[in-house]
Amino acid sequence: MEIVIGLIIIAIGAFCQSSCYVPINRIKNWSWESYWIVQGVFAWLLLPLGGALLAVPGGHSLCELFSSDNAFNITMTMLFGVLWGVGGLTFGLSMRYLGVALGQSIALGTCAGLGTIMGPVLLNIFFPEQDALSSLTLSVIVGVVVTLLGIAVIGVAGGMKSASLSEEEKKAAVKDFNFPKGLTIALLAGFMSGCFNVGLAFGADINFGSLTPDMYKTLPATMLVTVGGFITNAIYCFYQNSKNNTWGDYAKGEVWGNNALFCLLAGGLWYSQFFGLSLGKGFLTESPTLTTLSFCILMALNVVFSNVWGIILKEWKGCSKKTIAVLIVGIVILIVSSFLPQMI
Repeated sequence: MEIVIGLIIIAIGAFCQSSCYVPINRIKNWSWESYWIVQGVFAWLLLPLGGALLAVPGGHSLCELFSSDNAFNITMTMLFGVLWGVGGLTFGLSMRYLGVALGQSIALGTCAGLGTIMGPVLLNIFFPEQDALSSLTLSVIVGVVVTLLGIAVIGVAGGMKSASLSEEEKKAAVKDFNFPKGLTIALLAGFMSGCFNVGLAFGADINFGSLTPDMYKTLPATMLVTVGGFITNAIYCFYQNSKNNTWGDYAKGEVWGNNALFCLLAGGLWYSQFFGLSLGKGFLTESPTLTTLSFCILMALNVVFSNVWGIILKEWKGCSKKTIAVLIVGIVILIVSSFLPQMI
């Protein structure tokens, strides 16, 4: 029963994440770089800090975790957070050029497969005594291979969409639709986004041990990863503010109330996925396979729900039934890839 509860919590987090781009459509008179960094303040700084504080038992403080004993792990966790920030940045761009459904499908599918493998592999390089590679069983590898197959099928659906629609139809569904450019960015986003799971692997012990409930143990590491990602995104967004002369966005007082509200909502929905992942993993401790695959499961469910939003937002309107069928096959493959290892 606990495993079912854990999977339901992860699914709720995935649904929230897949919805995070929807509130952004309600932001007014701000450029992309302006609203992206403002929602990032909520998603990558304030809300993760609040989550990390849940892992601190009474009589202790969060600062106690940031000691010289944890210096290496903290540094590596934040470093992979900076690298993940590149993925987070290009993730937003992938949806700009491909739409919510296709952009998230390709980026998150890649992230699911590579993120699952990179964590144990890189952790084994620095801490071979932990035997992290033992978690990459044959069943897990099979799941990753099937995930990559699902990505390829969804990519085919995207190519079919690009070839079948006129330029007017493409722009009607996704304003800046550009499949070749979007595909490249989405694959990069997925690869770099996988660094999030690597950061969590390095930060797995940054907590108060038995004093921290299992469901909260990864939240301090989550905060360190997102802080690293915020640094990357802030540098890029402020560069774009200067390049595009959009610093004036922040001075538009008449829209701040509306925009801050929807940035907060978008940031909260985004953070819910990793808050839910932490809570859900606390219920999966009896299943090592599902614990290893929890990140992959989260990403696969993100893909499913993002395509639901894609249908709602009519991003696939005008596509042939054959294209939709190929898309659905890809989605099903991704779902199967998350649960197949448990059945092998």
